Amino acid sequence: MTITKDMSIMEVVQKYPDTVPVFMSSGMGCIGCAAAHFENIEQGAGAHGIDIDELIKNLNAVVEQ
Repeated sequence: MTITKDMSIMEVVQKYPDTVPVFMSSGMGCIGCAAAHFENIEQGAGAHGIDIDELIKNLNAVVEQ
């Protein structure tokens, strides 16, 4: 697994720009907000009521393509 739930949102977006649509379609439209700079994926998903395991699976599917 390339992306893990403890990685920061911005770290993932900067390293893997193709993940932005996955974040957006899952309900995390705050990629540009201040919280994205210090929250990890698990914290962001929890704040939005998103299934973290599903999100990580979808993010990694994009990276593996």
